[in-house]
Amino acid sequence: MRNLLNFLLKYNHWFLFILLEVISFVLLFRFNNYQGSVFFTSSNALVGGVYELAGQVTGYFHLKETNEDLMQENVSLRLQTEALREALREYTNDTTAIERIRQVALQEYDMYKAKVINNSLIYSDNYLTINKGREDGIREDMGVISGNGLVGIVYQASDHYSVVIPVLNSKSNISCKVKRSEYFGFLSWDGISSEYAIVRDMPRHSVISLGDTIVTSGHSAVFPTGVPVGIVEDISDSNDGLSYRVKVKLFTDYARLKDVCVIEKKGRHEQEELENRARE
Repeated sequence: MRNLLNFLLKYNHWFLFILLEVISFVLLFRFNNYQGSVFFTSSNALVGGVYELAGQVTGYFHLKETNEDLMQENVSLRLQTEALREALREYTNDTTAIERIRQVALQEYDMYKAKVINNSLIYSDNYLTINKGREDGIREDMGVISGNGLVGIVYQASDHYSVVIPVLNSKSNISCKVKRSEYFGFLSWDGISSEYAIVRDMPRHSVISLGDTIVTSGHSAVFPTGVPVGIVEDISDSNDGLSYRVKVKLFTDYARLKDVCVIEKKGRHEQEELENRARE
């Protein structure tokens, strides 16, 4: 307390000076219209700038949630678009039937948002880890896609995390097709570049051209038909000469992959059990 009093006494002339300055400014802006208007205009501009900066900061921290919502909305729109595309083939003149199928497109699938927390690109068998597990509804063999397209398949799941086999893994083998002509083969990775994959076993009589879009075929219970995979960049003969080897530039950029969506078709297990019994 004594130190505080000594400090106030030592610098009392400065405190008196500041007090007089404050009183002078109050009198100046209070009783002079021009100076008052300048002061309030300047203060409003300053406050407005502070509010604008605060809004920008707040908006930045909400980008994560916004991006996740946009990613899931993009996935939903892709499923709806493919369902409409299939519907148009059969119900060209029946708009009510098309609307019913559009609604069913989302009802057939459960979707779970997740974030990639670990990833690898340089190995022949790459894996990625997401921050959702069994307690969040994630199970083995569920499909994983992003806002841009195909990602991979859930390999293992714990209570809170899951490991995914992406396309960039030698074990990956996903049925895909040419969107334009419906001819299909199997997507795999040759271990060379994270930007490309190979569609093998494409029949020699396939109608396929450079620039064609490759999508999932829907021939399994993991992925629906029409999930984007990539663009055809090269077509060559297979080693046995009986099929084509198609090089595909992937839509998914694994080096920047953050937000994903795990999907599961309702009734998938019933379909798989029936198909397994048929193979016995």
